[in-house]
Amino acid sequence: MTAVIDKEALYRKYREERDKRLRPDGNDQYLRLTGRFAHYLADPYTPRMEREPKADHVTVAVIGGGFAGLVTGARLREAGVGDVRLIDKAGDFGGTWYWNRYPGAQCDTASFVYMPLLEETGHMPTEKYAHAPEILEHCRRIGKHYGLYDNALFHTEVRQLEWDAARSRWHLYTDRGDHFTAQFVTMGVGPLHVPKLPGIPGIQSFRGHSFHTSRWDYAYTGGDPSGAPMDRLADRRVAVIGTGATAVQCVPHLARACKELYVFQRTPSSVDVRDNRPTDPEWFARIATPGWQQRWLENFTAVQTGGLAEEDLVMDGWTDIARRVRAKIKELDELTPEKLLAAFEDSDFEKMEEIRARVDAVVEHRETARKLKAWYRQLCKRPCFHDEYLQAFNVPGTHLVDTDGKGVERITETGVVVAGREYEADCVIYASGFEVGTDYTRRAGYDLAGRDGARLSERWADGMRTLHGIHVHGFPNAFLVQPAQGANLISNIPHNLTEAGRTIAVIVKHALDHGFAEVEVTKAAEDAWVELLLSGPGTLLGSPDCTPGYYNNEGRQDLGLRSWLNVGYPQGAMAYFAYIDEWRSSNAFEGLEFRP
Repeated sequence: MTAVIDKEALYRKYREERDKRLRPDGNDQYLRLTGRFAHYLADPYTPRMEREPKADHVTVAVIGGGFAGLVTGARLREAGVGDVRLIDKAGDFGGTWYWNRYPGAQCDTASFVYMPLLEETGHMPTEKYAHAPEILEHCRRIGKHYGLYDNALFHTEVRQLEWDAARSRWHLYTDRGDHFTAQFVTMGVGPLHVPKLPGIPGIQSFRGHSFHTSRWDYAYTGGDPSGAPMDRLADRRVAVIGTGATAVQCVPHLARACKELYVFQRTPSSVDVRDNRPTDPEWFARIATPGWQQRWLENFTAVQTGGLAEEDLVMDGWTDIARRVRAKIKELDELTPEKLLAAFEDSDFEKMEEIRARVDAVVEHRETARKLKAWYRQLCKRPCFHDEYLQAFNVPGTHLVDTDGKGVERITETGVVVAGREYEADCVIYASGFEVGTDYTRRAGYDLAGRDGARLSERWADGMRTLHGIHVHGFPNAFLVQPAQGANLISNIPHNLTEAGRTIAVIVKHALDHGFAEVEVTKAAEDAWVELLLSGPGTLLGSPDCTPGYYNNEGRQDLGLRSWLNVGYPQGAMAYFAYIDEWRSSNAFEGLEFRP
């Protein structure tokens, strides 16, 4: 029998926990890794190779060598567009998975739908949630399979992009002295490549060792990305600042390795069961029939977003949320908006009560368990799934330092201070994440200068405006590869990217085959798309009444239309994927202008 939930008490508790974490500076509370912090950005994995600057021309320049760039490059090659150049600041392909090699790093969406182009490359994920080394190797596999290493530029950052109207091409300038041109430019820089540090007073004063999780220092900790034990921490006191998805994955490994581990928490993550397991090759052989991954992608999206599906192929924490909501909806006598919202809320309350009960069942110390409980709706922050994180707090020498929403007070030469108490540490590890809610051009490191010199930052001063999240009026032959204003399927970003890449490849191929020099979205089509987006319900992720996090721009309430524009197709992700497939298959490309 389901326990009765006191909703009013939960409302009050959620508001109290949110309010104590609200602060006026939003994302400005974090520090960029520039100037005195620039050394945190060094590439510890691949030596930089000297080369001559490029001064040539390519058909398509693809900025970003992570999933977005790789799937777009792959789709272009499949379409017969051979002259493609990928550019990335890393020393190899991989994007997020190139930089994030911390202990325990793995995907938190099932490998079979998360890792793109599995069927095309013939790879079977070794486990339901693949670890980082396997995902990084898969990125390299895609690069090799599609010949994307040919002409790629690594350890190279684009600094400037300018449209040349007279010649219908883009000029690209990089930090390596390159100045080359491209007829088309695609941009897949992603949100998880610019690390940030918490703006804690005294952060520069610490005299011990420190690093960001995206630049894990195995020379200091011992071990390696493949999981070898960190054998140099047995006599060390280590402080981890942050308890998001990264910390949830690396804390169990640190707990086993350190003499003393202090985990500094401002807001606890919700941590549900992951239930990872190896892939059974015989089972995989049965399911991996032609078209299998597309079927799985469509099934995951349908189940998770309320579409029609006879079965749940993936069966994970993400689809569990949706299964619960559907069960509640089936109990309704009428489908009014109010009752549908209540069904969603009831299922969420029940799920979060289960997640909090799991903390009590796993964590032995009662006060530690109390502080590890997440008091917000599950989709207010990125849901986490793990089978060892909560257990790590039962390991002797592992200590949770809860700051009651205030964050770390300051850092000294010798440690970390919370509520007036200093915790001495030999090493501070910043699990503080990446810039997600900052302006696109800030994260990209360049600002497009389009038709008549118009800057993308100026066009988007009041928020993103696109068609399909891909095309921007005033910026011909330039394409974005990202989820917002398209499907906006946040639970499985790669599905968005593969569909965007396929759309871009079809458009580029059409332009080349018909001798068009330019393609651009009309102002009317862009305006109509934005109007359509704003007619929808917005997003369930990170609403203003949620506890602060990157889903809601750290709780900033004053962004107006800008925050509402980071949404997706009003009818949902499944409907968007069906719509965009029909749109590109028609060869009419409604809303775009092709010019000779």
